[in-house]
Amino acid sequence: MEKVVVIGGGLVGMSAAYRLARHGVQVVLVDQADSGKATAAGAGILSPGNRFPSSDPILPLLKEAHAYYPEMIASLTEDGEYHTGYERVGALHVATTDEEAALMPKLMEQVQQRCAAGFHHIGDAKIVAPDAARSFFPALSPVLAAIHIPEAARVNAQLLCNALERAVRRRGASLLHGRADLVVDGEKVTAVTVGGQTIGADAVIVAAGAWSSTLAKQLGVTVPVHPQRGQIAHLVVPNTETGGWSIIMGFTHYILTFPPDQVVVGATREDNIGYDYRVTVGGMREIINEGLRMAVGLASATVQEVRIGFRPQSPDAEPFIGSVPGIKNVYFATGHGGYGLQAGPYSGAIIADLVLEKPISIDLSPFAVGRFNHAC
Repeated sequence: MEKVVVIGGGLVGMSAAYRLARHGVQVVLVDQADSGKATAAGAGILSPGNRFPSSDPILPLLKEAHAYYPEMIASLTEDGEYHTGYERVGALHVATTDEEAALMPKLMEQVQQRCAAGFHHIGDAKIVAPDAARSFFPALSPVLAAIHIPEAARVNAQLLCNALERAVRRRGASLLHGRADLVVDGEKVTAVTVGGQTIGADAVIVAAGAWSSTLAKQLGVTVPVHPQRGQIAHLVVPNTETGGWSIIMGFTHYILTFPPDQVVVGATREDNIGYDYRVTVGGMREIINEGLRMAVGLASATVQEVRIGFRPQSPDAEPFIGSVPGIKNVYFATGHGGYGLQAGPYSGAIIADLVLEKPISIDLSPFAVGRFNHAC
């Protein structure tokens, strides 16, 4: 494989470009730089305690994705990138109501099953006393029950994406900004146009997040990814070192921190709004109310900004990862919804390996690109 065009400059696309560049492939990465890119607004929680049914096909993907993070960070370190925003700080699953508390034993059982199955970033998970829970997050509200997952990690997605971009540039990749269109010739895409420039391509990877369906239409393929708006509040706690606090995972919302004094509270899940890039009063009320329900100690924090991201959501909540039926050299990696920062880097690596004709360790059939081709 001589030249690959990667469309999408978020975490998925950057990861694919990085994997290819490390294998000596000539890479051109095209990013339209739309407002609302999910990577720029993503919280950054990397916890395997997410509440997925045991039968959900996403679990093997998440298992491998969590294992891949340290490998990717080590590779970036080899390439001189030390500031990736990745750190293990632990997580607390908390219950603030009787109804939530009643669900905690089942959640603990699920976490233990995941640990036994080899999921990374769990460690010796334990139920902790409500009073003890505050030692992991000093601003925490009184809770009825809590589970501590000591090996859960967080990542500053923008720092990681920047590190990947520097690494791929250093390895010779080109980055272009603008709208990408596909030049289709029979069963192949021969080139990608960006503005007035035509770029020949041996293969094309589409990792354009919530904008991926537009490119799919150019191929006559149905990839029904729609934007789900997420509003997420970034706070500052003056004169307080928050960087070592654990992640707080509620049953609907979450809180996490970054050094030196940052706190992130999220997030809304708003469908059927298109690409409406606005902070709304209702969205702010939701995330502030839920944040204070879990951590009343944040009442005096300063609101720094509210970010907006469009999660690429699929109808069945499963991503699209793989080749395009009927097209020999186009691959999609999109539709990760709310777990893009967890699975995104590994999905990018998978799609790069498919291009390189390397073996894949998980079953990709649940994520087939053409599974909605007959749906209208």
